[in-house]
Amino acid sequence: MQITRRKLLGHAAIASAALAAGCGPRRIAAPGLTTPTPGATTLSLPKVRVSDDRIIRTVTGLRPFRPSGFRVQVEKAGEKTVVHNYGHGGGGVTLSWGTASLAVEQAMQTGAKRMAVLGSGAVGMATTRLLLERGVAVTVYAKDIPPNTTSNIAAAQWFPVTVYDDDRISPDFMPQFVKAAEFAYRRYQLLLRSDWGVRWMVNYAMRDRPFHADELTGTESPIHHLVPESIDLPEGSHPFPFKYVRRYTTMMIETPVYLETLMRDIRLAGAQIQVRELHDLSEVAALPEPVIVNCTGLGARALFNDQELTPIKGQLSVLLPQPEIDYAVLSRDLYMFARRDGILLGGTHDRDVWDLAPDFDAQKRIVAAHAKLYAEMR
Repeated sequence: MQITRRKLLGHAAIASAALAAGCGPRRIAAPGLTTPTPGATTLSLPKVRVSDDRIIRTVTGLRPFRPSGFRVQVEKAGEKTVVHNYGHGGGGVTLSWGTASLAVEQAMQTGAKRMAVLGSGAVGMATTRLLLERGVAVTVYAKDIPPNTTSNIAAAQWFPVTVYDDDRISPDFMPQFVKAAEFAYRRYQLLLRSDWGVRWMVNYAMRDRPFHADELTGTESPIHHLVPESIDLPEGSHPFPFKYVRRYTTMMIETPVYLETLMRDIRLAGAQIQVRELHDLSEVAALPEPVIVNCTGLGARALFNDQELTPIKGQLSVLLPQPEIDYAVLSRDLYMFARRDGILLGGTHDRDVWDLAPDFDAQKRIVAAHAKLYAEMR
């Protein structure tokens, strides 16, 4: 079973949760696609207040995308063993613990007790933490550290979207994808605390057409067992101006809080961190550690000559916080995530674009589309 990139983008949101004070349905034992009881009480939700004068910041970032999917692979570089772990597209925060687990398994086969991790985004720090748990002495080499990483500005929830093009993946990729998703899903559940910035949240995906069974939230999805309480809401039972609405539960990850706590955690666990940029393979080869785990994201394009890597530019406009908003929305290419530090409005997926300058025409379009959606809510 394969999932098209079009369908993945239809669910764009980078990762999930459900403390939706009375809005979420009762938990079911076996997650799957169900239908609410006919005549169920109409769902009532507070509306997001969208206007230009509520925007507190606009941020952009580049997702490190490989059409064939993330790369977790070992290669020799002279006397060094390099374990690659990069290219997660829009699923970097979501899958970070999962691909870290895959990479650590390969790194541990070397028997080395000292290793280097390149990069300090979500993927690099999850990899570092798992290596430390295996008793490895780790030094992190990174051009930037939190809060100055791309991961810090991600609108992340547990939901692995925009990870690959279905016509480019190998037969071995999907089992890796599912294994990584399962490990990450369980690991984030261990971090469901306010100091980590991880909590359950209800999502509402909406369309003008029916949902397909092979979408990530559908019954034929390879990760449908990781999307609990997936329910199609009948017309009239919800306030949204769409015929088809699907509700499901996943975990919201507030990246500024999460990454700050994770950085403190790995320091306390003994990781050494050096803020420095590595420009070429000769500098990598000169590192004292015998095993290098490469978590450089888009940096791997130049550093390890991976020409398949390409950016997908994303842009967020952040509104003043609304504590009463405790749900997420995904509509066409738009998405809204409610966090403590603000309401995140997104809707750009510009492939092969390297320019980090904000696109204010795109901001105008996104803000106007969100304003229309909430104005039309019942």
